[in-house]
Amino acid sequence: MMRLPLLRVLPLLRVLPVLRVLPVLRVLPVLRVLPVLPVLRVLCVLLCAALPVLAAACATGPSLEDRGRVTAAPGDSRHLTIGSAGFTESDLLARMYSLLLEHAGYRTKVISVSNREIYEPALESGQIDVVPEYAATFADWLSARTHGPGAPPAGSPDLRATMHALRSLAEPRGLKVLDPGRAVDQNAFAVTEEFARAHHLRTLSDLGRSGIPVRLAAGDECVRRPYCAPGLEKTYGIRISGIDPKGVGTTQAKQAVRSGQDQMVLTTTTDATLDDFGLVLLEDDRHLQNADYIVPVVNRARAGGPGVTKALGRLNTVLTTQDLARLNEQVDSWRRLPEDVARQYLRSEGLLPE
Repeated sequence: MMRLPLLRVLPLLRVLPVLRVLPVLRVLPVLRVLPVLPVLRVLCVLLCAALPVLAAACATGPSLEDRGRVTAAPGDSRHLTIGSAGFTESDLLARMYSLLLEHAGYRTKVISVSNREIYEPALESGQIDVVPEYAATFADWLSARTHGPGAPPAGSPDLRATMHALRSLAEPRGLKVLDPGRAVDQNAFAVTEEFARAHHLRTLSDLGRSGIPVRLAAGDECVRRPYCAPGLEKTYGIRISGIDPKGVGTTQAKQAVRSGQDQMVLTTTTDATLDDFGLVLLEDDRHLQNADYIVPVVNRARAGGPGVTKALGRLNTVLTTQDLARLNEQVDSWRRLPEDVARQYLRSEGLLPE
């Protein structure tokens, strides 16, 4: 009786996924002894059995261009948890998000999670649905989490480039980054009003051209951070005579500048207490600082739909850096509750009914 040569059968095994689960050593002896027609019948039966599996895989598997992307439709849960990072500005933004979403028909609660290493995974898992973030800082953080601590920075002074990098890093994690508004919370440098008047200083470039040696009150990391001492020297030609490690925008740092012990302090663009110390910001006219615009970040599966996007997008049309500084001041200096300050601001801008 005619037998089917083994070399003609083996190529068929490569295209039948179901046969791959059979141990090869058990299949080969059978193939040597079976007549050609029974072997073909077996192969036909196995092929027919495999076709539904193959068809299902073709129907449900991602296309090549979609692999590594989140392709499910964005969700629109009506019960949302808003995360705050636990400091004044983040609390204010979380409260504004909550009020805007409730006005749009959502039910919300606000929780405080002071550590990004905790709240970002919670955002991915859907335990938290929305958080206020800072574009460049969050892009750098996600880059380090994705590629390791030695990864190059993903943020830059260019807002468009920063947003592109941030969204590319966030999307595979199931996160959606909404559009930035007008408010930005960047690192900034302040001197006393008296010092600025005496030396005709309005910008950091003015300070660099003056040639005045500057002792800078800042965090101890300022010595090596590109946005701090190295950047001031390279970008503006400012002569940094030393770093006074009193922290970023702390009361002690500002007092050191007011007393003349230091000449400049590292703070932020939304610092609400500069006037209390007689300090003014010098403009970052050569854009040393990264584009840390405020952006809402949401869990796409629960809050990625147009309802949330539209509700939070209303804030982008009104909130400015100066507004945010004034709101911070009301909480930090006037001791008002963040929710009360947030509600009053939204009402004053016509985003909530009186």
